[in-house]
Amino acid sequence: MAAFRKTAQEGVMVVDRSGIHRAHKLDATLDHYHSTLRLHFLPAHCGHHLNPIEGFWRVMKDAIGAGRCFRDLPALYQRTRQVLMAHQERPISAFHW
Repeated sequence: MAAFRKTAQEGVMVVDRSGIHRAHKLDATLDHYHSTLRLHFLPAHCGHHLNPIEGFWRVMKDAIGAGRCFRDLPALYQRTRQVLMAHQERPISAFHW
């Protein structure tokens, strides 16, 4: 958010219709940045196909192990870091849904 304030240019963030992107808790932040940040919502029920980050999240969930139990939080952090480091050179467009 601070980057938008420094450039004084409007930023557009493309988001799906996930509950977190529509939460009322964001209202104050969006009101504060109303002249510099605009959310563009993807169409309902097809946003995951249009949003490249969704392919990355799928890879993360598959590689980390969706539904897997870790012995403790540091073990989860370690596995997440391993997966992130293994994919750090790939552009987001390389992750396909």
